[in-house]
Amino acid sequence: MVQTPEITDETLEQLRQVSTATIATLLFKHGIRNAFVQGVARLGGGKPRMVGPAFTLRYMAAREDTDPITAFRDPLHPQRSAIETCPEGHVLVMDCRGDNSAASAGSILLTRLEVRRGAGVVTDGGIRDADGAAALDMPVYAAGPCALTNLTKHHAIDIDVPISCGTCPVYPGDIVVGDGDGVMVIPRHLATQIAQEAVPMELYEDFVLEQVKAGASIIGLYPATDSGNLEKFEVWKSERGIG
Repeated sequence: MVQTPEITDETLEQLRQVSTATIATLLFKHGIRNAFVQGVARLGGGKPRMVGPAFTLRYMAAREDTDPITAFRDPLHPQRSAIETCPEGHVLVMDCRGDNSAASAGSILLTRLEVRRGAGVVTDGGIRDADGAAALDMPVYAAGPCALTNLTKHHAIDIDVPISCGTCPVYPGDIVVGDGDGVMVIPRHLATQIAQEAVPMELYEDFVLEQVKAGASIIGLYPATDSGNLEKFEVWKSERGIG
């Protein structure tokens, strides 16, 4: 039986402090290149960084005889079930095959997910009632707004299974991080290590940015190929009481 690595609150909190750009660089160093959800953007600005384990919903192509409007009368409809069973603190990630010509959800369902304390939503399909979705406190990432109901193009078929979202593989329990640049998916077994490596990396980048603003050249500084810059970094941390 495959063991699911534990993800602590400390790891999640560390990831809330780091950017998707930093995570992308670290995953690249670990040999993971396909971890960015392509073609999605955050609806609305000023949202907190999105961090949480993935809970997935897979759509296949709809067909007229399987997706009438009466399909939503089924209390076990997978889209509705996903909204009602996504665990607190998780990110609902939806696979729409990269087709944003119909919605994958709308503001009423997403409001319900927010009330249930979902950590966010990522879909490579459309979102209807997009203004309402953008106004939520919960971050929502989508391939764009679309008024058409999901039944027009999408047939909800599976919950909590491996999917692709924006060409990125997503396994249930992977750690999803979103900010203004987009969404990164960290393989669960690497999440703790990435979080531990990301904090000092971002601290060094804070130092670098300060040096660059003061007129320093990036050569030998970024990356730190000149040991003198590492010595300056240690002094910089000491002056700020950073261990």
